[in-house]
Amino acid sequence: MSEGADSQPVALGASRVELRVSCWSLPEREANIKPDPCLVIQLLSDGQWNEVGRSEVLHGAQNPVFAHVFALDYFFEEMQNLKFEIVSQTKVTKELVLPNGEILDNSTITDFFSKSDPFLEIYKVTVGESENLVWRTECVVYDHDSSGKHDYIGEFSTSFQEMLQASSGEEVKWDCINHKYQEKKKNYKNSGYIVLTQCKMEKVHTFLDYIMGGLQISFTVAIDFTASNGDPRSEHSLHFINPREPNEYLKTLSSVGEICQDYDSDKRFPAFGFGARIPPDFEVSHDFAINFDPENPECEKILGVIEAYKRCLPQIELYGPTNVAPIINKKYRVLLILTDGVVSDMPEACDAVLNGDRGMLETEEGRAVRDIVQFVPVREFKKARPNALAKTVLAEVPKQVVEYYGSKGIPPGTQKLSSPPPQ
Repeated sequence: MSEGADSQPVALGASRVELRVSCWSLPEREANIKPDPCLVIQLLSDGQWNEVGRSEVLHGAQNPVFAHVFALDYFFEEMQNLKFEIVSQTKVTKELVLPNGEILDNSTITDFFSKSDPFLEIYKVTVGESENLVWRTECVVYDHDSSGKHDYIGEFSTSFQEMLQASSGEEVKWDCINHKYQEKKKNYKNSGYIVLTQCKMEKVHTFLDYIMGGLQISFTVAIDFTASNGDPRSEHSLHFINPREPNEYLKTLSSVGEICQDYDSDKRFPAFGFGARIPPDFEVSHDFAINFDPENPECEKILGVIEAYKRCLPQIELYGPTNVAPIINKKYRVLLILTDGVVSDMPEACDAVLNGDRGMLETEEGRAVRDIVQFVPVREFKKARPNALAKTVLAEVPKQVVEYYGSKGIPPGTQKLSSPPPQ
């Protein structure tokens, strides 16, 4: 029902977000001259601010409620920064020139025909009984005035259930009531009729619906500490801590983690390592907490994961093999495994993936009914934009979430949502 919201197709993998904006107490441009505000929204892309939408101009409005709906594509896997700007559009006044060339001073143009130029505003009443403007029609029920001082014609209230009667092909009609006239005029009936000719309801849940319904993304990290990464003390090692530039593990942790942490309310993330000999006995472990606290492997924010990783490196001995099944067999929701090469226990890892979803992934033939694994070669992103890696790594998560809850018939907001079983 949003103006212009369906004018552009939704980008692949995105959810369509509709922004409705209002402002309060905008300052006057000059003494006793009210602003003519217009809202401009810009999106930061590759270091540049690009305009993605512009509202209508509301003349003389210090508390504007913009009818224009900004329809934007939302991507879970991207950091999307928006900038809102209010600009005041200056009126351009031209001299009125008569056919004989004479210029009239202090001239005005009058509507001699005095017919209405009506337009319709639709408001949604919230639980708190406040009213949000969701749609303003073109002037075809106010009487539109170019000065912004529209003449009130009338109103009516209805419910969505009542509007749905039009879905069966029947027209639904309401009296347009001007309450001032109703109080003053004895024989007043209405100021016309509002007729709804068609109403269609489509229920399509998106990933954003689940996020707005309370879904939390529980994010877990597993890091490869096998000897094939190279001696961490050598600058050729993938684990080398360079004070001037983060290594590939740190870049990936930052890129992906900074996106995921915005979807976790406590922002605490379990972080594990595998393939190393760890203190105090220096036996090989494939599922140790990198903060060395097995009872509480969580780290505070992604920065905490990074600090735990840096503290962990000098205390362990890189070894092998690259076994990931023990990590997958742990309880998790979204698991990011960072490894430098071939997985040594691939059959066991595949079984762990199938069994980790409480058997709901596996069919009678032993095949997975959902694809919940994403492989991304980090080396292909060395020269890419900083957000490109996270975008690729997390691109499948929205689809996986929607498919899981959809397969269970679970709508948004009906449960204490955490991420669905292992991804």
